[in-house]
Amino acid sequence: MSNIICLLTDFGYSDPFVGIMRGVILGINPKAKILDLAHGIPKFDVRHAAFILRIAYKYFPEGTVFCVVVDPGVGTERRSIVIKTRNYFFVGPDNGCLMWAAEDNGIIDIVEIANKRYMLKEISTTFHGRDIFAPIAAHISKGLDLGDIGPKLSVEALAKIKLREPIISEDMYVAEVITADGFGNIFLHMKSELLEEQIGEKLIIQFGDKKVEAEIAQTYGDVPEGKFLILKESSHGFLEIAMNRGSATRILGVSPGETIKILRGKLDNT
Repeated sequence: MSNIICLLTDFGYSDPFVGIMRGVILGINPKAKILDLAHGIPKFDVRHAAFILRIAYKYFPEGTVFCVVVDPGVGTERRSIVIKTRNYFFVGPDNGCLMWAAEDNGIIDIVEIANKRYMLKEISTTFHGRDIFAPIAAHISKGLDLGDIGPKLSVEALAKIKLREPIISEDMYVAEVITADGFGNIFLHMKSELLEEQIGEKLIIQFGDKKVEAEIAQTYGDVPEGKFLILKESSHGFLEIAMNRGSATRILGVSPGETIKILRGKLDNT
């Protein structure tokens, strides 16, 4: 075990929730090394959390326990789970936030969190991050066997984030918007390697009745300020639409779950 526990939540920093979870963890495992992946996830945005976890987990040491609390269903009948993969552990609600990363790394075992021995004595209906997930993550970081946590579950029984597969034709690409970052860069559910055009070529981005020209680029500064670009090779492997020193999300008005068309050809400005 690495003793590393990484927290990912939508709690922000203006409330005490993250600090309380850290306190609970250290009360159980004083040797734990607690890291923060992100706490500014948009409130209740499970798919955003799933994407962040998917693109980030592999940069952490093997044995890291990821404790994810983006949990709009807290207190309902949704299950609490632990997933063991080839190199990591994922703890959180069964709402899809864990599965994308876990499947990417290779799932070995899944259990439902049921043994109250490893939770806090009093379980609230609104703060499972404190009462269930943080304690379980702490115990796992000390070497707790998953068989002691609860019954096994199958992969098929778990909730997943449903994303449409990209469509690639002779004339266009069509891809679903996964989410956007704080800079307004748009992440599409399409691997960058599927983009056939080369750096310097131009395509048309269409969303609704809006059409803008974008250049295939290596980095943001390769195009003039205020111009659109499509990264040839993004840092996370998914197709990324951006605007140099501007917000592509704000200009296009696109939201997660909607689809964007990327057309081959030139923009008709007449």
